[in-house]
Amino acid sequence: MPVTIESRNVEARPAPTPSFYYGWINVLVAAVVMSATLPGRTYGLGLIKEPLRADLGLSDLRFNVLNFWAIIIGAVVVLPVGWLIDRIGSRLTLGLVAATLGVCVMLMARSSDETQLAVTLTLVRGFGQGALSVVAIALVGKWFRRRAGKAMGLFTILLTFGFTLPIFAVGSAVQTYGWRAAWDGVGLALLLGIAPLGLLIARSSPEACGVQPDDPAPEEGYAEPMTIGQALATPAFWVYTAVATTFNLTFSALTLDNELLLSEHGLEGGSANQLVLGVLMLSGLPGNIAAGYLARTRSLGKILAVGTLLLTASLAFFPFVRSLPTAAVYASLLGLSGGIITVIYFAVYGHTYGRTHLGSIQAVVQVLTVFASAIGPVLLAWVREQLDGQTTWFFASFAVVGAVLTVLAWVVRPPARRLTQA
Repeated sequence: MPVTIESRNVEARPAPTPSFYYGWINVLVAAVVMSATLPGRTYGLGLIKEPLRADLGLSDLRFNVLNFWAIIIGAVVVLPVGWLIDRIGSRLTLGLVAATLGVCVMLMARSSDETQLAVTLTLVRGFGQGALSVVAIALVGKWFRRRAGKAMGLFTILLTFGFTLPIFAVGSAVQTYGWRAAWDGVGLALLLGIAPLGLLIARSSPEACGVQPDDPAPEEGYAEPMTIGQALATPAFWVYTAVATTFNLTFSALTLDNELLLSEHGLEGGSANQLVLGVLMLSGLPGNIAAGYLARTRSLGKILAVGTLLLTASLAFFPFVRSLPTAAVYASLLGLSGGIITVIYFAVYGHTYGRTHLGSIQAVVQVLTVFASAIGPVLLAWVREQLDGQTTWFFASFAVVGAVLTVLAWVVRPPARRLTQA
């Protein structure tokens, strides 16, 4: 007797999606990569500045002049690297940039005169503070758009530790083995550690892994991916970038001249300087967490406005600093604003303008913020010189700028063209 099998209509179900999104691995790699920009950053160079100057016979002013031009000229490297990210992917670009930076750091460790130092310092600044930073941001931005705030919040929290631990390691190596051996070790770590790590573990985009991207649905009203030209034509781009450059300009000036500024307000000694820097570091962490959490449900522009308002408050408050408690209040406001602005700075461009041309867009922003970082200390010193040691006008002027940017960041609307449906 034949056996009959009852046929049933089975509803087609979509293929199950992976429970773990590989983009979170990229966030970890990006934090390591951003931490590896240490030799190209001011705080990293500060670890070797004094023994380097003594070794090469350079005055403090001469080194600062070389450093200023190294920042300005080195920024030229950033634009082609941003273009490269969009063409060959952040993974291969990471390997190339990290290896190049490692070689440049090792060459800098072998500098024997001012000319060699000027050339190698410019390359280290360009590939470190500039190019490798853009790669690190792209490692996250190319994977996240809908959850960009959450991803960048985690990224900046990891950087709290990633920026701190290498300082102690390299600082100890400088004291034990000398600046040349320590710098040589940093270069080898980049060449043999960070570059292979990126090539082996990092992935350029979800599409490169066959993973569904973290893009919003068309009905959510996000803008379709934009080119660098289209992004530059939107008011939102310039408001976001004006906030970032203003923060970088003021923050670099205040932190580089922190001890001198405090002494001008009657707070002498390294203890006040250490207190303010310590409070800055600690107060930035809750800002990172709050911004990453709120970015899930709130407008990034409005969160940025809150960070800018706190920056304005810190600048307006500093002229009234006369004691350690008031210095701690000022540092808390500045650190909290930095924690918020940093998260939004990392997240807002990919979230607003899409992933396709993020490398080129972020490269332009990076160049502008690097210029601002270089100009800030010079502008503060110029104001001090012109006004016989008075810096109140610097703080008052940028407090006004911050107030204007707070309003603009709150009201500016990002482009809202619908995503094109295939």
